[in-house]
This record gives sequence, C-alpha cells and structure tokens, in this order.
Amino acid sequence: VGLAVSGGPDSLALLALAHAALPGKFAVATVDHGLRDDSADEAAMVAARCAELGVPHRTLAVEVSRLGNLSAAARSARYAALGEWAGELGLAAIATAHHADDQAETLLLRLNRGSGLAGLAAMRPRTALPEPGPGSPAIALLRPLLGWRKADLIAVVAGAGWIAVDDPSNADPRFDRARLRTWLTANEALDPARIAASAGHLHEAADALDWAITRELAE
Repeated sequence: VGLAVSGGPDSLALLALAHAALPGKFAVATVDHGLRDDSADEAAMVAARCAELGVPHRTLAVEVSRLGNLSAAARSARYAALGEWAGELGLAAIATAHHADDQAETLLLRLNRGSGLAGLAAMRPRTALPEPGPGSPAIALLRPLLGWRKADLIAVVAGAGWIAVDDPSNADPRFDRARLRTWLTANEALDPARIAASAGHLHEAADALDWAITRELAE
C-alpha cells in the first residue's frame, strides 16, 4: 500500500495511524505541485517524518497548468504521478486521507450542481485510481478515514507531537469548496458527520441499483 501524504493534518494523521497499524508495510509519496513557494519545504518535512519512522518516501514533482480549473488540473496531475509511482513499486493500492468533513462538502457541492444518484454517493471508500501509470495494472484508491472527523485527525497529529502544514488554498474564497467549508463551519445546525453518513447510504443505493441492472442484463 502507498500513502499520499501532503503534510496537512489529515494526511499526517493517516501516516501516524498507518505506522501504528501497519508498520513496515507501506510507502509514502508527497506530490509537490509547485503552486506555492513553501511546497518543496513541506515535502521535505514529510520526508523527514518518514525517515524518523523508517518509512520509504518519495517526493513527486509535477507541473500544473494554471489555465482553466486549477483544482481539477492539480488533481489530474497528482493522480497521474501517484499512479506512475505505484506502478514502479508494484503497489496494489494508494490510500488518501479524505475524511467525513470532506465527504459532507462533496455531497453538498454535488447536490448544488444537480447531481444524480451516482454523484450524490460522493467519495467511495474504494475505487480505482483515476490516472494509473502508462501500462500499469489497475490500482485501487482507498479512503480509510471517511468515518473520521477532521478534529479527531488533528488530535492524532497533536498526540504524535507533530506540527502540520496549513495550506492557505483551503480557505481561499476563489474555490467553491473553500467557500462551502466556511459556510458549513458557521452553520452549527448542520452536522457534517450525518451528511457524510447520507453519502454512504446513497453509495449503498447506487451499488444496489448497479447489482440489479447487471442481474437483469444477464437474464
């Protein structure tokens, strides 16, 4: 298994938890998108943490087009680099640190865009890596922390005595997700954990429909 670790509190918590649960059974990659002056230093910080733990680490530098949708371009470049890295190491899966708060934001964003059932199922616990390396076999994309709240992950990092990176883009109002995150934080009547649970129920419903359709076609 490979872990995608950026240096933020979510991914550092993933690193700490994986080291506790699977010592010696995973490798780590940090994708440096080169979009901020501090990105190389942040990757070096993750490399230093991994060295302390005896975990193999590699920094993957990518180029991201600043034209059009920057978030989408960064995501595509990130998954392509992770897929190539996983293919080189023969990894079967890559785990990311997406959590319940991320899941709630994703569901609300897609609801606002008029998504159907498949879109409202939001992020799945296990899917295929969108950008496997050229000629590489299919690589699973795992999200083992979808049941965790962000505050719990921050506590894990604090308990390890680590200092996480604060990516300013997470609060940049130019991005839809950042604006929604600010709004959701200010609305205490909405419970991100319950919204994330709804995404899980929709995921189960989508899978049930897929199963029924496959059975009907087979018959």
